[in-house]
Amino acid sequence: MRSHSSVSRKIPRKYQPKGFEIVHEDDHIIVGYKSAGILTVAAPYERERTVHQYLNEYVRKGNSRSRHVVFVVHRLDRETSGVLIFAKDPRAQEFLKDHWKVTHKIYYAVVHGRMAKKAGTISSYLVEDDKYRMHSMDEGGDGKLSHTAYKVIKETDRFSLLEIDLLTGRKNQIRVHLSGEGHPLVGDQKYGRPDRRNPYLALHARSISFIHPATGERMLFEAPIPELFFKLVGYQW
Repeated sequence: MRSHSSVSRKIPRKYQPKGFEIVHEDDHIIVGYKSAGILTVAAPYERERTVHQYLNEYVRKGNSRSRHVVFVVHRLDRETSGVLIFAKDPRAQEFLKDHWKVTHKIYYAVVHGRMAKKAGTISSYLVEDDKYRMHSMDEGGDGKLSHTAYKVIKETDRFSLLEIDLLTGRKNQIRVHLSGEGHPLVGDQKYGRPDRRNPYLALHARSISFIHPATGERMLFEAPIPELFFKLVGYQW
């Protein structure tokens, strides 16, 4: 790929897209922090109010005739906050996807209860049903083998704070794996338990380390921890 500028551009607050704070932009990529409650990309029930759409509007700079778009590299669940990468051209997108196995992703999660095993790796095959719900299976079949490494950072009487090394990136992987262990994420209405006191999903994409598609430089970005995590477990970062 031909090398262009990879110097980050500072984006004034008034130009920041909704639900996504841009912290790095150059000729090839945009990196930012997604807020909880917004989709990364369009879904059958929501096609316009997504990070992807807002970024398309951002790169078009108000020109309705512009064909400029951004390209999806990976996704976060709607209720998951944290760091996201988008590519600004197809070559950058292809490079990042081809090098995804050497991209390192760390998540923080708060789960119900205290885990008997304080560190380990959860492995199973994940498959999606016709209602878009993921299921964990011990044997392959149509499922994709998935691995989630974790370690307990802090415990309270009710909750455990986990640092998670996402070794594979399947849909809802962290939520399904931890629910299967009997420790669903706090606020997980889909795979967990109803909890009126804690309705927000306690899952955060803390950091991502990847190789820049033009310069070959390894880059690291860390998203600030939401206040929710401190309220649940009182941990200071």
